[in-house]
Amino acid sequence: MLQHIFNELIKQDIKPVLATFGFNKKGLNFYKRTDHLIYLINFQKSAGNTTNQVMFYVNCGIYAAELAQIQSKEILTAPKEVECHFRARMREITAIAPDRFSITATTIDDVRKMLLRGLEDVHHFFETMISARSIVDYYTSGPFLHLGEESFHLLLQANDVTAAKRYFNALRKKHGAEQRWSIFEQQYLAIFNQYGVKLEII
Repeated sequence: MLQHIFNELIKQDIKPVLATFGFNKKGLNFYKRTDHLIYLINFQKSAGNTTNQVMFYVNCGIYAAELAQIQSKEILTAPKEVECHFRARMREITAIAPDRFSITATTIDDVRKMLLRGLEDVHHFFETMISARSIVDYYTSGPFLHLGEESFHLLLQANDVTAAKRYFNALRKKHGAEQRWSIFEQQYLAIFNQYGVKLEII
């Protein structure tokens, strides 16, 4: 019964709303494509669902062909969430959403409202992410190690040496005391050398 309610929620509520945002449905994935990026919203059912409760996650992803090229990977037209360059649960984008949604006989209306509001927030967030550089800027502002090598390549290809150095120093300040940092540092220095950029470690 609740599995049927979940299916109807996707079909009757989620699909029409995401269609207005330009998304097309493929299974439990919704894709929106532009010239530079592929946006993905994925509904992932949780393990251990019962007849009285259906739990699921909402995963958000952005795939950039430009970053895939830097990674020397095949360009995908329908990437899975795990293959996206930006990845986040809906909860990480909007405080409206829980980490995991739970449908029971008494929560369906609340889940529907949270989902629809959350999808609007995700749509607005996606509108701010318009290029591979947007993804890189998101992770370098953290600063996060995720996409570190790809970010340095993209920044240095664009001759944005200032941003690349700022990112390196921010990562070093955040992770420099960690044992693993020496490995990352050597990888990043090699990238700077590849582009003929001298990096002064401060």
